[in-house]
Amino acid sequence: MRAATERKDPKDRERVEAVLGVLKKQAPLTVKQEKFCSYACVERFLRAEGDSVKKAAKHLRAVLSWRESIGTDHLIADEFYAELADGMAYVAGHDDEARPVMVFRIKQDYLKLRSQKSFLRLLVFTLEVAVSSMARNVDQFVLLFDASYFRSPKSFLQLFMGTLKIISDYYPGRLHKAFVIDPPSLFSCLWKGVRPFVELSAVTAVVSSLDFEDSLEDGSFTSLLRTASFRFDPAAAKVGSCASSRFSFTVSHLNSLKPWYLTTTTTTTRSAVVPTASPSLIGASPLNARSFSFASSAPQSTPWVGIAGAAISRSIPSTPSSATPCRLRQPQPRTPMPSFFQSPATLFSFKKEGRLSRVERERESFLPFLRFYRRPYDEAVYRANMRPPLSGLISIVSHHDQLKQRRNKIQSPPALTASTK
Repeated sequence: MRAATERKDPKDRERVEAVLGVLKKQAPLTVKQEKFCSYACVERFLRAEGDSVKKAAKHLRAVLSWRESIGTDHLIADEFYAELADGMAYVAGHDDEARPVMVFRIKQDYLKLRSQKSFLRLLVFTLEVAVSSMARNVDQFVLLFDASYFRSPKSFLQLFMGTLKIISDYYPGRLHKAFVIDPPSLFSCLWKGVRPFVELSAVTAVVSSLDFEDSLEDGSFTSLLRTASFRFDPAAAKVGSCASSRFSFTVSHLNSLKPWYLTTTTTTTRSAVVPTASPSLIGASPLNARSFSFASSAPQSTPWVGIAGAAISRSIPSTPSSATPCRLRQPQPRTPMPSFFQSPATLFSFKKEGRLSRVERERESFLPFLRFYRRPYDEAVYRANMRPPLSGLISIVSHHDQLKQRRNKIQSPPALTASTK
């Protein structure tokens, strides 16, 4: 630690040594406590307390006593075998800047079946796993809290605020960003009310996973959905006597008794080419064919060139007997009327050009961590990345069994050769 402090600012080094001196005067530090009170740790507490030596020493002493009461040095994965099997809390990986990303998928019924102390120990265990997996030049982590399993916004708000309270009090300066994903419907209203009183609200964002459906890494599922839509395919249109047998429905504003008009395929000669049997799809291209599908009820009034070369109106009569074409007037865009329910705050809100809103900034900040949220959970991989003693006895026994199997494989060929001789 002395080699690291010599490279720092002399004033910062003096403050760190002063904090450690105050702690040692109060009570002697154990070996584990001295290892925890490193230069980077004391520096984080100084930043959290505004470079005040007394406040930082008091805060650090409270954290040391809290860690001793929780028993952070004795937390192992075997205590949370059910939670790890369900993937309720785990470290999903590291981002581009080597920060560990934690994912919490706590269910609402979990708090009814377990006590608040059990959730606290699970939270502390996950935080310790994330801290132990950090590199030397990394001191922050990212929190992804999946709230889709909660039905009550009040119960989730209490759980989430308790989580932020633990992180701000006992892990100061550790949280880089926290995201609440798919919260209950009224959570946003409750969060706006308590947000000014939460210490870590500046690094907390509320996002919805439905806003990122188009950003899937594997686009095979979305491509299947798109190809299954009712779009016009020019290759599917047949030439000559073999025409398409699809039906089309168009809206007519001429006859209110017959609002829908059903047309079938008409057989033409070989010299005339019919692009499609549907009058609503005539003249459509692959780019604008979606607006000409039968799902769209707006008639097209652009003329098209018929068999004889004359321009014919695109509007469709209500009955087959009425042959007089009629050009419909296109509706003019109307100016939106001011709403009575519109908030008066919108009259005084002026959005500058080139600046994104807070919601848009939160969505963009969540994009680098979307892959961790959608990554499937694997308990074996998560346990393998834990450092002992956090990994528990299961990983130690499994590692011992692997070593036994390797030794048996090495010793088995000489035994076989001896038996053959």
